[in-house]
Amino acid sequence: MAHIELDGVTKVYPDGTEAVSALDLDIGDGEFVVLVGPSGCGKTSVLRMVAGLEAISSGYVRIGGRVVNHLLPKDRDIAMVFQNYALYPHMSVFDNMAFGLRQRKTPKPEV
Repeated sequence: MAHIELDGVTKVYPDGTEAVSALDLDIGDGEFVVLVGPSGCGKTSVLRMVAGLEAISSGYVRIGGRVVNHLLPKDRDIAMVFQNYALYPHMSVFDNMAFGLRQRKTPKPEV
């Protein structure tokens, strides 16, 4: 895993709701991080901005030292894991977890 850095990351939705305010976060290579907080505090917004699924209002997201604010999700080489593993309820736990790797044509032994 690469070093991930959030520098003053802010998310303001079109209705004026500020979901994330000037977040600074440094996640070292190989470090395991859990975001915990009450509903509506911005956890999912942060994850979606890092993954590229949500636009950043201001600040920077760097992955491996590279600013990725304007990169498409597919170009960030990063994935999200949801609290409920069953993104695809008709699939097994393994198939849900392996889905992204298979899409990237990861060798079967590695999956």
